[in-house]
This record gives sequence, C-alpha cells and structure tokens, in this order.
Amino acid sequence: MNQIQITYYKTPIGTAKIVGDENGISSVSVLDDAIETSKNTPKCLQDCVKQLDEYFKGERTLFSLKLNPKGTEFQKKVWNELLQVPYGKTRTYLEQTKKLGDVKAIRAVASANGKNPIWIIIPCHRIIGSDGSLTGYAGGIWRKKWLLEHENPSTQQSLF
Repeated sequence: MNQIQITYYKTPIGTAKIVGDENGISSVSVLDDAIETSKNTPKCLQDCVKQLDEYFKGERTLFSLKLNPKGTEFQKKVWNELLQVPYGKTRTYLEQTKKLGDVKAIRAVASANGKNPIWIIIPCHRIIGSDGSLTGYAGGIWRKKWLLEHENPSTQQSLF
C-alpha cells in the first residue's frame, strides 16, 4: 500500500497543500493559514511542486501530472471535462453542462466543480456564470479572479 504524502508550497495566492502518492496527485488546495513551506518534498510530489511553480511564474500553461482524485464516477467525469478548458479561456456552467450532455444537470455539475479536490491543475476556476460573473470558488472569489487574470493578463494597465 502506498504511503500518502503531503507537502506545502508557497504560492502568490496562499500556501498550497499537495497530497498524493505513487498513484498520483489526489489533492491540491490553497490554505488561508500561513503554513511553513516544506523543506523536503516527497519524491512523488516533486514534479507537482515544480509544475505549479512554473505555472505561477507564467512558464507553464498545461500540466502533465498523474492525477488520482477521489470522487464519484459522475464527479470524475465532470473533472475530466474541466481538463478540456484551455489555459486563458473560460466556459460557463451551462456550456460545461452541455459538453457533458445533460443541460438539466447544471446544479449537479456545479456541485461537482465545487468538490474538485485538485485546484488549479483541474481548472474549475475557469468556469464562470452565464452573465460573466465569477460565481463560486472553494478558495474564494479573489483567488478565482487572480488565477483568471494570471492566465489572461489584460493588455491595459490598471489605473488604480
């Protein structure tokens, strides 16, 4: 049986808690608490830390990691569809639901998005409301906004 490993990595939006084992990454979340960055990252998590670091530096737009999220078959189907939303793009909850083939399942799809255990890498932050609003994000709307702006920086400088 593989030993579950945990590491902590400092990002611009908080400390990422990365959980996984030899079967893949099972969880990435960002914590509000200031937790010290791990000094020794377990071997099975090193590539995840490296790729997240490249992402936050603007050097990576696509992750190539072995993922092992825990969830129902429906949730995994929703999360797999999230992986199809390209870097720098957004999709509405309705578009996401249509891609999955059942527009009546919009609430279930939104719920599954909210239970995504692998933040950033499985890009649930790229799903927005039909009116363009940044609805719902387990990590907080400010993090969702930050991630979307990071992936698609405006050419206009902020005046404020």
